[in-house]
Amino acid sequence: MSPSTTGIGSQVGRLQAVLWDMDGTLVDTEPSWIAAEYRLVESFGGTWSDEHAHALVGNALPVSAAYLREHGGVGLPLDEIVRRLLVEVVADARVHTSWRPGVHRLLAELRQAGVPCAMVTMSYRSLADAIADQLPPGTFSAVVTGDQVSNGKPDPEAYLRAAELLGVDPGGCVAIEDSPTGVTSAEAAGCVVIAVPNQVPIPAAPTRTIIPDLAAVSVADLVELVELVGTVSSGG
Repeated sequence: MSPSTTGIGSQVGRLQAVLWDMDGTLVDTEPSWIAAEYRLVESFGGTWSDEHAHALVGNALPVSAAYLREHGGVGLPLDEIVRRLLVEVVADARVHTSWRPGVHRLLAELRQAGVPCAMVTMSYRSLADAIADQLPPGTFSAVVTGDQVSNGKPDPEAYLRAAELLGVDPGGCVAIEDSPTGVTSAEAAGCVVIAVPNQVPIPAAPTRTIIPDLAAVSVADLVELVELVGTVSSGG
C-alpha cells in the first residue's frame, strides 16, 4: 500500500469509518495475556504451552476462561478467571504499552481526514480504557468491548454494534484485525477487512487484504480499498 495521502482532506469517498481491534492490532498486549495465562495455570499446578495460548487469541474472554479451566486445570469460576487475567494485563498496560507499527500515524491521519474510528475488542472496558486513555481525546467515537455484547467474536455482533453506534453502514467500514477469529467476525458483519497477523497466521482469502503491518498504510489506501470492494460488489 502506498503511504501517499494526496487529495484526501475531507474527501473520504465510500469510507465511512475504521473499526479497530485492540489486542495485537492497536497494541501488542498478547505477550501480557500469555504471561498471565502461564502464571495462572502454574498456580493451579497445571501445564500451559504457547500452542494453548495461541488458541485463545481473539476469543471472547469467557470462552478463553473455559479453555483455561479445561486445558489448564484452573479451578475457578469463569468470571474469576477473567478478572484475574484482566488485573494483570491492565496493570502491565498502565506501566508500558507497546504500540503496533503505524498505528499512531494512521489514527492521526484519520482524525485529520474526519473519518470516525471505533475500538472493537473482546477485552473488557477496564483494559480498553487503559489503552484509549493514552491516545488523544476523541480518537475513538465509539468503543465496543467484550463485556458489552452477548456474543463475542467470531460472531459479528460487536462489529455491527460499532457501526450502529457510529451511524454508518458496515459495508463502508474498514475493520483492522490480527486474528482469524476477529477477521471472521468483521467479515460476517460485512466490513472490508485488513488483516495484520501478529501472534497467529491468518489464511489468505478473497475477502481480506493481508499485510505485515500498518507502517505504510494511509487514509488514501483505505479509501481506495473500500471503493474497490464497493465497485466489485455492485458489479461496476
